[in-house]
Amino acid sequence: EDGGPRAVPGACFSRVRPSPLQNPRLVAMSLPALALLGLEAPAADREAAEAEAALYFSGNGLLAGSEPAAHCYCGHQFGSFAGQLGDGAAMYLGEVLGPRGERWEIQLKGAGLTPFSRQADGRKVLRSSIREFLCSEAMFHLGIPTTRAGTCVTSDSKVVRDIFYDGNPKSERCTVVLRIASTFIRFGSFEIFKPTDEYTGRKGPSVNRNDIRIQMLDYVISTFYPEIQEAYSDNTIQRNAAFFKEITKRTARLVAEWQCVGFCHGVLNTDNMSIVGLTIDYGPFGFMDRYDPEHICNGSDNTGRYAYNKQPEICKWNLGKLAEALVPELPLEISELILEEEYDAEFEKHYLQKMRKKLGLIQLELEEDSKLVSELLETMHLTGGDFTNTFYLLSSFSIDSNPSKLEDFLEKLTSQCASVEELKVAFKPQMDPRQLSMMLMLAQSNPQLFALIGTKANINKELERIEQFSKLQQLTAADLLSRNKRQWKEWLEKYRVRLQKEIESISDADTWNTDRVKVMNSNNPKYILRNYIAQNAIEAAENGDFSEVRNVLKLLENPFQEAEDFREVQEDAEEEGATATAAACAQETRSRLPYCSKPPLWASELCVT
Repeated sequence: EDGGPRAVPGACFSRVRPSPLQNPRLVAMSLPALALLGLEAPAADREAAEAEAALYFSGNGLLAGSEPAAHCYCGHQFGSFAGQLGDGAAMYLGEVLGPRGERWEIQLKGAGLTPFSRQADGRKVLRSSIREFLCSEAMFHLGIPTTRAGTCVTSDSKVVRDIFYDGNPKSERCTVVLRIASTFIRFGSFEIFKPTDEYTGRKGPSVNRNDIRIQMLDYVISTFYPEIQEAYSDNTIQRNAAFFKEITKRTARLVAEWQCVGFCHGVLNTDNMSIVGLTIDYGPFGFMDRYDPEHICNGSDNTGRYAYNKQPEICKWNLGKLAEALVPELPLEISELILEEEYDAEFEKHYLQKMRKKLGLIQLELEEDSKLVSELLETMHLTGGDFTNTFYLLSSFSIDSNPSKLEDFLEKLTSQCASVEELKVAFKPQMDPRQLSMMLMLAQSNPQLFALIGTKANINKELERIEQFSKLQQLTAADLLSRNKRQWKEWLEKYRVRLQKEIESISDADTWNTDRVKVMNSNNPKYILRNYIAQNAIEAAENGDFSEVRNVLKLLENPFQEAEDFREVQEDAEEEGATATAAACAQETRSRLPYCSKPPLWASELCVT
């Protein structure tokens, strides 16, 4: 029962107790998420209901029947086996049987020390908790499989954090998120049995405990894959193979969904991969603004291992580690074959299906569609197009070849492309010229030493950045606009030709167009959780005003629908009794943009680690 950090051999869970917080209070609650547990909006005394939510969902009060526990798991972090990790700040409270008969695990993230806290304190702070709370719900309403967030509760308890690891720590409020999912078991849960890793020398805490692996595998398959359990009840190897095939396909579909909304997870370690195919563990995530296939959302990801365009192959790599962790219950020759045969094919199929919907290609499935998508993304990349807004605009593209209509559309489209100023920020050199010169000399004179402190890819990227930045010094806004219009005009002509092929196979063009726009508008969100939107909500909350968090949550619950504008949403917040006038004034000056706007220039300075 010792609550401190320690190795936990021979167990999947350890009993724990939430540590109380001073003066817990509700930041926000998601009623759709709480409805899963049978909890409804307070009919009368809202203040009392919020106080009760703060009491139980901070960990200060324990729900009847709760048996708090922290889960033991391991993981490959940035490609290297890290040994025992586990729930360092999260506490499982138990399962709730929802009104529809579904079982939901509930968990408090940030509730205090566990055996898996390592050198940390088991706490989470307001900024990271708001981001996780909002993004969990945003992803659900985008139709992407995810864990859910029911409440966000902050307090007067403080912890010290060095946000950018630069020697400038500050005191921040302890905050707890209520997380909800069918299960929080992940790939890393099966890595606790891993023998000594040949590269890191680390091993799992439960080596040689195949009995526990069998028990956990039986639990996962019978509980979350009952149809597989039923179909292969008399053959364990076939059952385990069918399970691995299904989680392979679910993971491929999940990452295809991420790519189609420009979502970057940021820390795709094996311990952050769900065993049922959910998006799990929201840390330094980010939705891409300007389209850049090499976009890195995590400021700590120095090598770009988890960049946007690497996500599909990294998830496949992680499945390979899961396959290794299932041996001997599933021989590697079986799982590796499944992975090779199923993953890429499932990803490409789902990705193209989704992209066809985003482009309104609802009648025909042509081989050339893949090329059309690639050329769209290439045009977006060349022009610095905003990923979300470019797709959203395409539903208003007119198929007829009226020049004035085309010119109007090009004006709208190019307004979503990066300005010269934005490009200068994006391509600003990141290395000191003297450091770069030294690295280039080192690469020539001592390649072995260079390999230890730098990578050729990073140096090449920096040289490319310097070249681009130099070109931008001579580029005028008019030249950029002209170039962007020319590039978009070329792609739009190809898009028009493809849409014409749709019309040729139908009798009623008007009905087709209505259906096309409807499909596009239900697959291309108008609103996503951009970093600058989250940052505005965080800054207001840190000043005691939670109205912006609640505002943004409302907006993200309807990501595909047209909201009036920023001011109307602000009025809703005022009705909820927004406080902290000074904070609200600061908020107002920074947030005059509509929520659907591409980010302001200051947002490019935001760094999430």
